[in-house]
Amino acid sequence: MKTILVTGGAGFLGSHLCDALVTDNKVICVDNFFTGNEKNIKHLIGNPNFKMVSHDIIMPLFIPDEKIDQIYNLACPASPVHYQFNAIRTIKANVVGTMNILGLARQHNARILQASTSEVYGDPLEHPQKESYKGNVNPIGIRACYDEGKRCAETLMFDYHRQNKVDIKVVRIFNTYGPRMAKDDGRVVSNFITQALAGKDITVYGDGKQTRSFCYVSNLIMGIVNMMNQDEFIGPVNLGNPKEFTILELAQKIIEMTKSESKIIFEKLPQDDPIQRKPDITLAKQKLGWEPKIELSEGLRTTVSYFKEIL
Repeated sequence: MKTILVTGGAGFLGSHLCDALVTDNKVICVDNFFTGNEKNIKHLIGNPNFKMVSHDIIMPLFIPDEKIDQIYNLACPASPVHYQFNAIRTIKANVVGTMNILGLARQHNARILQASTSEVYGDPLEHPQKESYKGNVNPIGIRACYDEGKRCAETLMFDYHRQNKVDIKVVRIFNTYGPRMAKDDGRVVSNFITQALAGKDITVYGDGKQTRSFCYVSNLIMGIVNMMNQDEFIGPVNLGNPKEFTILELAQKIIEMTKSESKIIFEKLPQDDPIQRKPDITLAKQKLGWEPKIELSEGLRTTVSYFKEIL
């Protein structure tokens, strides 16, 4: 039985990851509950394999009474609404926080996986995006606290690996959806579902022809765990669904699924919002034997049911 630490463990992805790990491992969940939610891990409280630590990784973290084997670093606001709320803290979480967790990994001689993001590619000029693509990011835009913060976090991971021999893994996560998404996180799937269920107009930014790929959360978690537990490859590797949909197609699917009478309205596209986003997952197939299996319609049904319950 390994001892595994998950930062951001009470968040959307982090809580699902804790669920996947806790049966066969001792899991230490670290979260400051800025975007994480205690409800996401409530069912794990009392499990002898689960421990909750309330902590902000901007501050140094010490775990003196445990020998940690693996660390998943997921701690960072991940939606524009949340990461732009306090841009400086977002940068600190990505840079200072990542340094702190890398220091912890070095201290414990633990393997560490960094949850990076497709946002490192910015508004891409290459489509689909391969891991070799260097990106098209605006370093002074309103999204830069997250985009450049995550790019710097990747730099830190590789420098700690080269300089201090820290055992690292880096995954670049593309749009992911499913139960436990926050209803007010501003992401397109949660936005559309909550608007449709409330019978409100569905807000599409731009002309709706911009594309995204949507990966169901259980598929993504499997890819992350596969990456952590193989020895040959450190990454970065894209994890996401290569099936591409326009934002308008997504809105229409959700209206149909919820039987909503909502109308689609259009508003101005936010600054630096990517026009196209689609992962090339060739590397994930080759190195991890991984690809997503759950189709968008199937995943949306489960996600809509979840939002019906919490709303």
